[in-house]
Amino acid sequence: MSTRIECQKRPENSKPRALRREGLLPAALYGHKGTESISLTVKTKDAETLLKGAKINNTLVDVSIPDLSWKGQALIREVQSHPWKRTLYHLSFFAVAGHGNLEVQVPIALSGMSPGVKAGGVMEQIANELTVECLPGRIPEAIEIDISNMDIGASMNAGEIVLPQGVALVGEPDITVLSVVAPTVPSAEGETAEEGELGEDAAVEETV
Repeated sequence: MSTRIECQKRPENSKPRALRREGLLPAALYGHKGTESISLTVKTKDAETLLKGAKINNTLVDVSIPDLSWKGQALIREVQSHPWKRTLYHLSFFAVAGHGNLEVQVPIALSGMSPGVKAGGVMEQIANELTVECLPGRIPEAIEIDISNMDIGASMNAGEIVLPQGVALVGEPDITVLSVVAPTVPSAEGETAEEGELGEDAAVEETV
């Protein structure tokens, strides 16, 4: 998946608040020339549209900067926003050309029906995404996990997940990603076993 956005070079001495009042969002591009960065602006509405389809550290974005005659693919590295208003404050892009393998976060997608869940078990998904390493052109939109063989008591570690060709796991392979656990069975009147035992003890005390 690749999306597009057009940026402009940020005027020197411009203030972020003043830019936002004009409908512009401060942004930055890293990695296009080693450690050098470019201060940019992008239309806030364009940034909001972009973020509806692009994911941080996952989606390749076609970035163009006409006034600098620069075009290239980049990842969104950081999105700064108001903690509860969700108003955008800043975007950071990382140009991928010439950098070889990249670390990206890829969402996990489950497929199939678990016989353990069908029998009443509960699927516990501990991780919703995996950090992997691959070339920019091989970034998967999702990593599919077939759960059709997972019965009650089964679990799957990160290292057991079959990854697409050219994609390698980053991090500990022994971390549990999925497990199917037995359902919690309440007592006849909705009490837990411990509550029932306490009730019996209390009744014995009253008769003494």
